[in-house]
Amino acid sequence: MRLHLLSTKCFLNNTQISIAPISVSSICCFLLLYRYLRPLVDDVAVVAKCHLSALYTHEKGRLFAQLVDLLQFYEGFEINDHIGMQLSDDEVLQSHYDRVHSFQLLAFKKIPKLRDLALANIGAVHKRADLSKKLSVLSPEELKDLVCSKLKLVSKEDHWSERVDFLIEVVISFFEKRQSQKEAINALPLYPNEKIMWDESLVPSINYSGEGCLALPKLNLQFLTLHDYLLRNFNLFRLESTYEIRENIQEAVPHLLAYINSEGESAFRGWSRMAVPIKEFKIAEVKQPNIGEVKPSSVTAEVTFSIASYRAQIRSEWNALKEHDVLFLLSIRPSFEPLSAEEAAKSSVPERLGLQYVRGCEVIEVRDEEGTLMNDFTGRIKRDEWKPPKGELRTLTVALDTAQYHMDVSDIAEKDAEDVYGTFNILMRRKPKENNFKAILESIRDLMNESCIVPDWLHNIFLGYGNPSAAQWTNMPDLLDTVDFKDTFLNADHLRESFPDYQVCFMSPDGSDNLHPGPPFRIKLPKVLKGNTHALPGSKKSTIATMNDVNMVDAGSEREKLIVEAYVPPDPGPYPQDQPKQNSVRFTPTQTGAIISGIQPGLTMVVGPPGTGKTDTAVQILNVLYHNCPSQRTLIITHSNQALNDLFEKIMQRDVPARYLLRLGQGEQELATDLDFSRQGRVNAMLVRRLELLREVERLARSLQLPEDVGYTCETAGYFWLLHVYSRWEQFLAACAQNQDKPTFIEDRFPFKEFFIDTPQPVFTGQSFEKDMRAAKGCFRHLKTMFQELEECRAFELLKSTADRANYLMTKQAKIVAMTCTHAALKRKDFLQLGFKYDNLLMEESAQILEIETFIPMLLQRQEDGYARLKRCILIGDHHQLPPVVKNMAFQKYSHMDQSLFTRFVRLGIPYIELNAQGRARPNIAKLYNWRYRDLGDLPYVREEAVFHRANAGFSYDYQLVDVPDYLGRGESAPSPWFYQNEGEAEYIVSVYMYMRLLGYPASKISILTTYNGQKLLIRDVINRRCVPYDFIGPPCKAS
Repeated sequence: MRLHLLSTKCFLNNTQISIAPISVSSICCFLLLYRYLRPLVDDVAVVAKCHLSALYTHEKGRLFAQLVDLLQFYEGFEINDHIGMQLSDDEVLQSHYDRVHSFQLLAFKKIPKLRDLALANIGAVHKRADLSKKLSVLSPEELKDLVCSKLKLVSKEDHWSERVDFLIEVVISFFEKRQSQKEAINALPLYPNEKIMWDESLVPSINYSGEGCLALPKLNLQFLTLHDYLLRNFNLFRLESTYEIRENIQEAVPHLLAYINSEGESAFRGWSRMAVPIKEFKIAEVKQPNIGEVKPSSVTAEVTFSIASYRAQIRSEWNALKEHDVLFLLSIRPSFEPLSAEEAAKSSVPERLGLQYVRGCEVIEVRDEEGTLMNDFTGRIKRDEWKPPKGELRTLTVALDTAQYHMDVSDIAEKDAEDVYGTFNILMRRKPKENNFKAILESIRDLMNESCIVPDWLHNIFLGYGNPSAAQWTNMPDLLDTVDFKDTFLNADHLRESFPDYQVCFMSPDGSDNLHPGPPFRIKLPKVLKGNTHALPGSKKSTIATMNDVNMVDAGSEREKLIVEAYVPPDPGPYPQDQPKQNSVRFTPTQTGAIISGIQPGLTMVVGPPGTGKTDTAVQILNVLYHNCPSQRTLIITHSNQALNDLFEKIMQRDVPARYLLRLGQGEQELATDLDFSRQGRVNAMLVRRLELLREVERLARSLQLPEDVGYTCETAGYFWLLHVYSRWEQFLAACAQNQDKPTFIEDRFPFKEFFIDTPQPVFTGQSFEKDMRAAKGCFRHLKTMFQELEECRAFELLKSTADRANYLMTKQAKIVAMTCTHAALKRKDFLQLGFKYDNLLMEESAQILEIETFIPMLLQRQEDGYARLKRCILIGDHHQLPPVVKNMAFQKYSHMDQSLFTRFVRLGIPYIELNAQGRARPNIAKLYNWRYRDLGDLPYVREEAVFHRANAGFSYDYQLVDVPDYLGRGESAPSPWFYQNEGEAEYIVSVYMYMRLLGYPASKISILTTYNGQKLLIRDVINRRCVPYDFIGPPCKAS
């Protein structure tokens, strides 16, 4: 293992010492190494020596000082070195008390001069200043004897032991009370300020070369504890968001063209889309601190600004501000005279911008010029009472960061500093998609303050220890022995193909052999699956040659039997809407292996190369899981709204009732469906469905010649079901048992015959008792489902407010809840408050999600009796494709922040299933990327269908790489930093698009993709100029 060392020569009182502080962020996450290093560093008092070095306090030693502080932090990390468990706050405090108490006993017995220290209470001696004062009574010789002989904190052979300041530093470091990590995090402002933003040692510039050491935490393969994991992620995520905010400020502020007017005040000649001058700012309310805290419990302010100078599009963006949006208050004070080129080159970015202060805030409410509430989603304003905003002034009520406010007010009182809150003159917003950092930081902080419980079966693997296969389903308890695969297999041959290493034996429900089996099938699963369809560690390859060898061996020997029960499903009902929706995808053996792993308890990881059916596999896992474990609830998480909508649209095509589906978040309106799957939409659908079902109950009562008032409420309908419907059915079954020899008995005596008179086909034939009995049970199943739905609607009948109904729907009614990882982080606190529960977690695009954004969805529910409820975790992604987006190169390359949880698990050797047949691209196009995967082949229809072998009209090749020369003497340019454009390439690609349109290619089947935002906007400009004016060309389907 390589240790990254920063060798530094320090000079103190003309004495040269060599100090090599280890870059602890890269090695202190390994528990075994930590156990070795901690006593070693402690024994030679590295931290104390570093603190006394000249470089530690020198202005050029800032990085060194930060590294030493990091080393000191991990030296005192709150962990039990022997068992590797996190210490609780009480255990840390008790350990500190025991240490000080032992010191006091020693002082009382052996050192008379320290009698005051020995008799003092612990609270009077555990601070640095108090300890230093008590120890000052000892002579240098007595102090050395105490530290080296009695306490044995330093060796007598160490030449540093001759120095009094060093000995005192060692004693203080050992006995002083350290601020707990939780206290430090809770006291930290969540919003960055101007001091952090432009501190290069904390937030390095984007041009980080990868060389040298930084005082940053790292996300490696292993972590000491969950607390260590959360702490590293908190610090890194906070700094990464700080970097992004810094870039936004540097982009927005220059457009304002700040200057000093004749009155000596800051004014602005220009304008910026993302920043607006403040008309008025005032602190509205500062609440008293909570018990045990010093910072206020809340600080609110009012900000007024005008949108008069903006055009309609930008006005609408400012008008769209809503509760929980994060904004930034800036204080701009430019120099009276513009800086010369030489001065600008030497000055810092804040000096060039005239930026004095930066503070964050969160929107509580928005009001227009007349004081009317805007964008309110709390229910205070009903939808039908909504009116467009009036006037051009907008007033925001915002919540300020209480920790930062306390620090600022303390500076004013103690240091006579300037009142920051009286200087704000600019309000800046950010793009909503990039502005969720506060919610994630709050969620991490909340997790650190809670007793964070990860399921026992996942805990060690999550931290990077133990057997990598421990969480695989074959090693888990409580397996599903027999699984009903419903519509997974299209026919018996498909099932045989899916288990090539087994001798498939089809049985009937009565135990006899089934010679003509048909779906659906129930399979008694063995505890270990043979073949290449199960999960393999990343280091193992499963080649076609190996598969063939295995098959040849198996062919010559007796293969293990796989017992499959082919059964006839019960009649679902006489109406078309009763018929279940069927799967039409012919799953490959590998996809079948992924489905089996996904429905069993434990961790399932599926690597899905492009076009291999990741989404279809995920949907079938959900479908089979719903039918085999109907009482369990599943949470679906994706990175993007688009992926979530694709997944959700496919779920709706399976046999899962729409009333059990719920889609949370802002992207719901993009769903390509007539049904509304938002909370409000589902509540409305349940209320509409209630009325429809009650009308059906009234019709049923009429058909039985009973009063129709039984359909007044869901409650009366429930009584009607028990007294009149179910009782008649039981009487009917009893009569049928005695008249099985009469073919027309059921047709004559069925009690609900008149209700089903409107079916598309006659329900009974009167020719076969068995067939008519099956149809009668189907009719009763229709009635049973109808009354079951009414029972589920009953809660919506009793609950009167929209919010209560929506919360009930989310926490009790919905079986499959879908949201993005951003929404999960934003609403975690709400989910905990409402008692949200789920048993299974399925995450798509998991290789594109930051590690902490993958972790938070695992903990959206409270633990039950000290145990986590989560039973299954299914991660689907592709670590060979795009990693999570991390804009700062230092955090990406040095801290490994772009490593997703999915990628880390793969690197740890946790087995995964890799889908191995693609059905999207022509085989020769797939060859461009299939080398990157274990054994990626093509689906049969890709090799056989004529459309995949027919030439593309007008093109000589299936794909081309074109080198576009400079256009009009210009190649790539960057009008603003990192905003890359190439006009020649844009013109060329749009010309190719126009050529395709003239050949007859439909615009709906053409997309233009580029890797840079600047190039995307340039291509759209060219399309608008050259294509949009002509109807026979028009724009392509997408240009992104």
